[in-house]
Amino acid sequence: MCVGMFIALLDIQIVASSLQDIGGGLSAAQDQISWVQTAYLIAEIIMIPLSGWLTRVFSTRWLFTASAAGFTVASLLCGLAWNIQSMIVFRALQGLLGASMIPTVFTSSFHYFQGPRRVYSAAVIGTIASVAPTLGPVIGGWITDTLNWHWLFYVNLLPGLAITLLIPALVRIDEPNLQLLQEADYPGIALMAVFLGTLEYVLEEGTRWNWFDDETIRICTWVAAISGVLFVARSLTFARPVVDLRALTNRNFLIGCILSFITGIGIFATIYLTPLFLGYVRGFSAWQTGVAIFSTGAASLVGVPAYIVLARKFDTRWLMMAGLASFGAAMWSYSFITHEWGGDELFLPQILRGLPQVFAVAPSVTLGLGSLPPERLKYASGLFNMMRNLGGAVGIAACGAILNVRTNFHFLSVASNLTPANGAMIRLVDEVADRYRTVPGAAQDGHVAALKQLWQLAYREASTLAYADAFRAIMVAFVIATLLVPLMRNVAAPRTPPPDAH
Repeated sequence: MCVGMFIALLDIQIVASSLQDIGGGLSAAQDQISWVQTAYLIAEIIMIPLSGWLTRVFSTRWLFTASAAGFTVASLLCGLAWNIQSMIVFRALQGLLGASMIPTVFTSSFHYFQGPRRVYSAAVIGTIASVAPTLGPVIGGWITDTLNWHWLFYVNLLPGLAITLLIPALVRIDEPNLQLLQEADYPGIALMAVFLGTLEYVLEEGTRWNWFDDETIRICTWVAAISGVLFVARSLTFARPVVDLRALTNRNFLIGCILSFITGIGIFATIYLTPLFLGYVRGFSAWQTGVAIFSTGAASLVGVPAYIVLARKFDTRWLMMAGLASFGAAMWSYSFITHEWGGDELFLPQILRGLPQVFAVAPSVTLGLGSLPPERLKYASGLFNMMRNLGGAVGIAACGAILNVRTNFHFLSVASNLTPANGAMIRLVDEVADRYRTVPGAAQDGHVAALKQLWQLAYREASTLAYADAFRAIMVAFVIATLLVPLMRNVAAPRTPPPDAH
């Protein structure tokens, strides 16, 4: 089940460093390429909160089996896609069908592990949830450079087939209850799908279309707002809602969801920003980018045994505070970024971010979900996992907006100092222009080339400063998260399996 969760999370970001290759292979326009990622995210974020209800209908065994089988077939179709339109459809199917594997693992761990063993299971699950998206660009870049972009999807076939065959033989947790199909809150499901789908579209595409200057973004924002209000009202008044929003009245679960949202911002936004910086500012290839950010994933794996040892001796709330504070410190160290940063300079900030990642994620699972009674766990797990992905979408959108606005701000600031009084600027212009003076009639070309190089230098520095601003914004979110942890109550995990624990 953890392998299934890993490949479903990995595929969120496995295309991140290879979008240009996919676009070139499918003859896609620049504004279509991002939909290879957006379609997957929209479909996944709609399906994750539905997973709790679907588990009760079809059972954990058969839902996970169907999800793994559907994900595998959709992966094959993505590899066989013949144009960008077919790729977008197949990626949406891949996200829709594979999404249930993520929250189902969280709830299943509470069935299989009780007492102190929950510390181990939470550490493993927390590590997968944080490492899989981090490794996505690394693995994707290596596959694309070594083979071709088709193998980004074919690589899922063997593990997907193995999971599909093994789950029916190994998983025995609960029984299906098809009667629930007659009692389902179908209006609530429709409202939730419209709300999350349009919200995700606005967050993903807003920056590219200059937000509310675009009519489609404005319409989708209104649709998301109205359907969101109606969905909340429906969920709070219907006797058997598809998502248990009432679980948010539990303080631990509420704070756990907020922390899950913020860790989603940190994990996904830094995965978005770092390859973007390395690709556009440093000019790194997909493989060079993957190597440069690999230390984050490696440090996360090293942090697992350290967390397990410390969790035996210390209150997990203080471990979570340390993890969140370290993540914030990493973002602060990122804010000193310059245009010369590469793998060596990023090493320490990435260790600070990767090593305590499990400290930030795992306790929120045990303290947030573990504080709920067993009968509410399935419905609440989907909401909990959705918050992390939604946090990632919000974080990426916010960072995209910061990069756009602050790059313009810093460019104007830098350009205002490029005047004839600036001796260094004059020397640069003269040096570039001198290279053309030996060619008859090329003096004007030399002046144009000098100004072009000057513009490129100014834009590079403005972009770098904007990245620093984005990292500082993430740091602020983690400062808030760290201060929220003491409000959580400690949860003593039961040492014997409760009835109907799943």
